[in-house]
Amino acid sequence: MATSEGQQPTPVPALPRTWRPLGPRLAAAVFGVVLVGAFAWLWLQFDAETKAAVKDLEKATVIFFVLLGLALLNGLARSRVVAREDGLTIVNGYRTRRLAWSEVGTVRFRQGAPWPYLEQGEEDRISLLGIHASDGPRAATAIRELRAVVAAHQG
Repeated sequence: MATSEGQQPTPVPALPRTWRPLGPRLAAAVFGVVLVGAFAWLWLQFDAETKAAVKDLEKATVIFFVLLGLALLNGLARSRVVAREDGLTIVNGYRTRRLAWSEVGTVRFRQGAPWPYLEQGEEDRISLLGIHASDGPRAATAIRELRAVVAAHQG
């Protein structure tokens, strides 16, 4: 069990355990619907003459940027931290890192920071976008659980 200053010990959760940010996932879903809905609504508001004046390349450009926006939102939404018996998997957007427990450093979450990070040395840090400060108490619980899992596998 791990202990934070002034708090009771946190039980080590059963593995595998996945932490995902709720707020950013909801925001990605809402903004994705708004993005597609706004462009669809705008297109439907055009009269036939305006629609006929829009060239294929212009349509493709708009579609490209909408898809790019959706890809960025998806990258945000798919972020997570997964603890397994063999180590930690960190997914930040489209980048995945798999670390053995011997490679995992200290979990830090500075006051006012948007997400915690894994400190592996003085200058080597990995952001943990799967736990987001905007989730409030949910993020605090996730940090306590993650610290408990790390302590259990390093000590």
